[in-house]
Amino acid sequence: MNFIEPLIGGIILGLSSLLLFVASGRIAGISGIVGSLLSQMSGNGWRWMFVIGLILGPLLVAPAGYLLPQVDASWWMMIVGGLLVGFGSTIGSGCTSGHGICGIGRLSKRSISSVVVFMVVAALNVFFIRHILGAAS
Repeated sequence: MNFIEPLIGGIILGLSSLLLFVASGRIAGISGIVGSLLSQMSGNGWRWMFVIGLILGPLLVAPAGYLLPQVDASWWMMIVGGLLVGFGSTIGSGCTSGHGICGIGRLSKRSISSVVVFMVVAALNVFFIRHILGAAS
C-alpha cells in the first residue's frame, strides 16, 4: 500500500490551513469560504484565490499521472448530495474540512465531536450501500 502520497497531501493540507490561520486568522473551512464569497461583496480576493486554487490544483497535477476523481452518479444525485452537505454544514457550523483539519488542530471539542459523527455516519452509509443495497441487487 502506498502511503507516501496521502501523507504528503495531508502535510500540504495541514501546512496550508496553518498558513492561512497564522497569516490572516482565518479558518480554511470550504463551506464558510464559499458561503462568504457568495454573500459578501468586498474583501473576497483571498476567497477567490482559495477557490481557484481548489479547482486548479488537481488540474495541474493530472498531467503528472495523478488521476482526477471519477464520479459515478447521476446529476440529480449530485445535486441532492450537494444540498444535503450544504444543509449539514450550515447546521453543524462548518464542514468536514473546517472541523476536521482546522478544528481538531485547534483542539475544539465541537469539531472533535463533529468529526466523530461524520465518520460514524460515513461508515454506516458505506455499510448500508455495500452490504444492504448491494445484497438486494
